[in-house]
Amino acid sequence: MRQRVAIRLLASAAIVSALTMGVIGAHAQEAEKKADPAPVETFDPDSVTSFSGAFLAARTADVDHDYVTAIELYKKALQIEPGNPEIRQRLMISLLLNGNLKDSVKYANDLKNDKSVERITTIVRSMDAFRRGDFKTAQTILKYNGPNDLDRMMNDLLSAWAKFGAGRGKDALTSIERMKGPDWFSIFQNYNAGAIAILNGNVAAARKHLNDAVLDKDGGATAPDTFMRSVVALARLEASQGNKQKALDAIAVGDNLLPNYAPLKALRQSIEKDEKQEQQILTAQQGAAGVLFSVAGALNRDGAEDIVSLYLQTANALDPNSPDTMVLLGAIAEKQNQMDRAIYFYKQVPANSPMSRISELQLGLALAQGGKVDEARKHLQALIASDPKDIRSYLAYGSVLSDAKDYQAMAETYDKAVEMLGPLPAKTDWPVFFQRGIAYERLKKWDQAEPNFRKALELNPNQPQVLNYLGYSWIDMNRNLDEGLDMIRKAVELRPDDGYIIDSLGWAYFRLNKFDDAVSELEKAAQLKAGDPTINDHLGDAYWRVGRKLEAVYQWNRALSSSPEEAQIPQIKDKIANGLPPLANDARSADKKQPDPAPVEPPPADKKS
Repeated sequence: MRQRVAIRLLASAAIVSALTMGVIGAHAQEAEKKADPAPVETFDPDSVTSFSGAFLAARTADVDHDYVTAIELYKKALQIEPGNPEIRQRLMISLLLNGNLKDSVKYANDLKNDKSVERITTIVRSMDAFRRGDFKTAQTILKYNGPNDLDRMMNDLLSAWAKFGAGRGKDALTSIERMKGPDWFSIFQNYNAGAIAILNGNVAAARKHLNDAVLDKDGGATAPDTFMRSVVALARLEASQGNKQKALDAIAVGDNLLPNYAPLKALRQSIEKDEKQEQQILTAQQGAAGVLFSVAGALNRDGAEDIVSLYLQTANALDPNSPDTMVLLGAIAEKQNQMDRAIYFYKQVPANSPMSRISELQLGLALAQGGKVDEARKHLQALIASDPKDIRSYLAYGSVLSDAKDYQAMAETYDKAVEMLGPLPAKTDWPVFFQRGIAYERLKKWDQAEPNFRKALELNPNQPQVLNYLGYSWIDMNRNLDEGLDMIRKAVELRPDDGYIIDSLGWAYFRLNKFDDAVSELEKAAQLKAGDPTINDHLGDAYWRVGRKLEAVYQWNRALSSSPEEAQIPQIKDKIANGLPPLANDARSADKKQPDPAPVEPPPADKKS
């Protein structure tokens, strides 16, 4: 299946803040202001009169990430059954996920002996102690003797920051240096040791630990956020010591991991101008928030959104002026399809932050996904006008135009982007040519589309989406069949769990009359992407050709009930009523190479993923 690949400008990690944080007193005030970031329409909890009604409605809101409603309904359930421990647990977690650290403390204290939520109550209680400046209590709460390496590392680092907050900076550094654990501890250990050493005024120790973190390739792959924070901290340290070239060398190491990353570009420009550099972490609260942010970034992957959000919201309560935390919270909200929350978080990033450009681009995408397409278009057009050389702006705007099916404007946008790239585009610029190829393919201008797909592959020969798109298009047009099939096979090897690419391979076999092979691949695709109408439609066709006609009709009906594109509906209905027509007598051999036919226009595009 051809896919219009969604443009996302943020990885799940490698998000670096470049703001100097504010004073401690402002943190708690700002945290309380930001506790409810996304007002939503709720119903009156007083209308619920039974425990079961309140509980079920709360769980539904919880699953939908509507934490405001969930909180009110869990409170209603507790009014009816005040001692229910499960409701207390869920209420505490919902409060945290909504950013209400202070309000969650009461329930965390009540549940502190409940082993099933000990991990959460420890974080809530200790971070509340940080918030209040009670570092002795925080240290007591953070003592950990359990078997979980991650919890042990996190508690040890937080405990070290509590020692620093209590005025024991040297003890804090020593405790981190003496930490024992798996190899992946190192980057977290070195970054936090470096940050504390800077605040202690121990430049030699800070330089050593941060250099070790920056040179830790395995750690950088495991925890890109922490790696990038290490790069920034080292560069600022060297710049503040008058070592401009060493500072720029540190940034160059970061560029190797994440080329053209805006915060590093901004930092480089600042250092080259000899501007004063201040560290991101200046207080114990910010240090503790940084630990939570780093762990959240390392854990951030599909299926872990709740625990990641919990750590990020707790970090935000301690350090509400951290733009990298805001951007990552916005990205999590997007993944959860909570666009109002995502928009809120992106708008909190200050205009003078190096993260501002990224947040503004993501804001444009979130506006479009939230149905505010006109606002998104104006917003992204303004960003392009403000910096025409920033290629990410064209990618973001092109994505919005693609979703709106405005392919002419999409093509024109990428034409401008290619013009900005000049005659020697970088390897990382392959998405521009890929997206321009898609735009021209949708405009039925294959002669202009194909060279762009080829250029994308020239820049990135092993990009599975491009291999899939070009190979699928060729086979769908009955062109370059062997080369197209090889491309799709290669894409499957690179992405063996991608149902859409496997669908392409199955459909290629179908077009080549290899129907048994088609069934095998399309069944895999249908398992990986259950309910996709195009895959079900293809599988129905394959079943029909191998004589499994009842199963074919079942798959076509599934496709029809799964909201296919408008153009597919009459075709599917006709197949349900009449089946597929018999194969022509002159059907091409599955194994015999045929000359390319005369140029034809590609058929309508399949449904995107």
